[in-house]
Amino acid sequence: MQYKSQAVAKPYFIAAIGLFVGQILFGLILGLQYVIGDFLFPAIPFNVARMVHTNLLIVWLLFGFMGGAYYMIPEESETELFSPKLALILFWTFLVAGALTIVGYLAVPYATLAELTGNNILETMGREFLEQPLPTKLGIVVVALGFLFNLTMTMLKGKKTAISMVLLIGLWGLAVFFLFSFYNPVNVVLDKFFWWWTVHLWVEGVWELILGSFLAFVLIKTTGVDREVIEKWLYVIVTLTLITGIIGTGHHYFWIGTPEYWQWWGSIFSALEPIPFFAMTVFAFNMVNRRRREHPNKAAVLWALGTGVMAFLGAGVWGFLHTLAPVNYYTHGTQITAAHGHMAFYGAYAMVNLMMISYAMPILRGRAANGNKSQVLEMWSFWLMTTAIVFITLFLTAAGILQVWLQRVSDAPLPFMVAQEKIALFYWMREWAGVIFLIGLIVYIASFFVGGDERETPK
Repeated sequence: MQYKSQAVAKPYFIAAIGLFVGQILFGLILGLQYVIGDFLFPAIPFNVARMVHTNLLIVWLLFGFMGGAYYMIPEESETELFSPKLALILFWTFLVAGALTIVGYLAVPYATLAELTGNNILETMGREFLEQPLPTKLGIVVVALGFLFNLTMTMLKGKKTAISMVLLIGLWGLAVFFLFSFYNPVNVVLDKFFWWWTVHLWVEGVWELILGSFLAFVLIKTTGVDREVIEKWLYVIVTLTLITGIIGTGHHYFWIGTPEYWQWWGSIFSALEPIPFFAMTVFAFNMVNRRRREHPNKAAVLWALGTGVMAFLGAGVWGFLHTLAPVNYYTHGTQITAAHGHMAFYGAYAMVNLMMISYAMPILRGRAANGNKSQVLEMWSFWLMTTAIVFITLFLTAAGILQVWLQRVSDAPLPFMVAQEKIALFYWMREWAGVIFLIGLIVYIASFFVGGDERETPK
């Protein structure tokens, strides 16, 4: 059954995809700056382009999570959203604040931006991924509280399911751990220690609960497998995620000045972190194999299966490659980290958002699924983007292995920039793979505008 208030998800999904395009464009700019150092300088310096690229990543994923939650919670709770009007007000607040922040990064030197936005009142700026000015951070808190109030009130007046509870716990965790972005101690060790309480406990903790709940929701809808079966799988995945993810934060504490025991704790528990992702992959394929019906939206099912596989490869396998302390001693901060980051974010979070959009948008437009031509195009976009990210990861991995050898292991280690010149070929190859990824994203967007007369109507 569709609920009228689910329509508020649509602007969130549209904004998410628009910001995703911006993120990829700035990624291509960064890729060129790796090999053409003065490309677009001084208009867009490397540090600004990188800040915009990573901030757009975070913001578009959050828009996707919010849209997915606004679509899913009314259906799971079997009641209309508590306040659709509040959801739309928060949408415009978040979008305008995000846009102004990006404009600020591009138009004003970062130090000047800090002075203009009250960083002297409460020093929160200057840390990677958390570069947002104080007013933006406060705005994010207000939006998050309003968003969580809306969802919590909806659930309180409606049905409670395991899937919606896991989603809500993940979203509340996201909001709570963001509060550590306001804590910026002078001591550098403490600073990095608590900085990871936002960055790591988001992406390797509470975000995984959001991922698991979205995946479970779409699999129930597309396979017809009993809810009880899917919920049992979800409980197992959530338990494994929290046990390995929370203590696995220690793999960031190896070299920042913390006690030596973190090398054991971090190594052991982060080595177990691939297990929940592997369970997620088995879960997705198992549910699809046991399906009781053929859902017309085959593209959404493909995204669901792809999420499991790519999250396991990116977050699990590539994470494990450099997570043990004796290995990380040599690989820390190299292109191997970048390889892991690109595939993990795409596999775990970009793909699950694309899956939710793929499943929900046709229904919001009055059909069970897009027509055959549209779905074929969307499946092309899946393979273009996924193949491109695999090659980006492989090229960055090769660059990272060479970087480790030339800079850190060799008997005659080379200076950083000399080593960078020697691995430039892999940066060029990464750039071309990035162009293919952008083409795939454009194809994804185009798929929603193709074959409009040929549609699967709701059953």
